[in-house]
Amino acid sequence: MRYLFVGDSMTVGSAGDFTWRYRMWQHLCAAGEPFSVVGPRVTLYDRASDSAVSADYADPSFPAHARRHLAGWGEGWRHMVPLIGDAVREHRPDMLLISLGLIDLGFYSDAEETARNVVRFIAAARTARPRLRMVLLPVIPNTRADLDPDFAGQCAELNERMAKSVADLDSPESPLLMASRPDGYDILLDTYDGTHPNVRGEHKLAAAFADAVYQAWGVGAPYEAA
Repeated sequence: MRYLFVGDSMTVGSAGDFTWRYRMWQHLCAAGEPFSVVGPRVTLYDRASDSAVSADYADPSFPAHARRHLAGWGEGWRHMVPLIGDAVREHRPDMLLISLGLIDLGFYSDAEETARNVVRFIAAARTARPRLRMVLLPVIPNTRADLDPDFAGQCAELNERMAKSVADLDSPESPLLMASRPDGYDILLDTYDGTHPNVRGEHKLAAAFADAVYQAWGVGAPYEAA
C-alpha cells in the first residue's frame, strides 16, 4: 500500500515537531504489512524564515523516504486542487489520508465554496488514478470557534457537506471514507497553541486514520499509542 498524506499546517508540522505523519509511519511499521509513504515534499515549516525548509524533525532517525507528503502551512483544499493530479500521477499512491479545511474557512472561503473544492479535488485525484482510495478527516475547530459562533457554524457545515460528498461520490472502484473526529480530542490538551497537535494530539490524529481504514477496509491494524 502506497500512502500519500495531504494536509495543512496540522499535517506538515513545524521545526521540532514529530508530526502525526511520523506517528502513522510508526504504526504502519508495527502493523507489519508492506507499505510506502510517497509524495513530492519532505520538509517541515520553519517559523523563522516563514517557509517550508526545515528538516528538523523531533526524531532525526525518521527516515527520509517516510517523510514524504503533500502538505503545506497555510494551504487548504483550494490550494491542493491544482496540485493533486500531478502528485498522484507522479507518485502513484493507493490511498490518500487527507486533513484539510480549517485554513480554508479561516482565511479563504466559506463552507459552500470549500465543499465545491473538495469535489474538484476528488475528481482530479481520480482522473489521475481511477482506483484511488481516499480518507477525509473532519475539520477540527480550533480555539477561534470558541469565540466566533459563525466560524464554529462554518466548521460544522463543512463537515456535513464533506460527509455528504463522500457518501454521494463513493464507489467500489474508488472508495471514499469519512473518518471520525479523533476520540476524546481536546483542543486545550491535545494542541500546543489551540490548533496544532502536540504529542498527544499527533497520536490521536494518526489513530483516527488508522482505525478508520482498518474498520472500513481491513487495512493495517487498530492503532496502539506507544
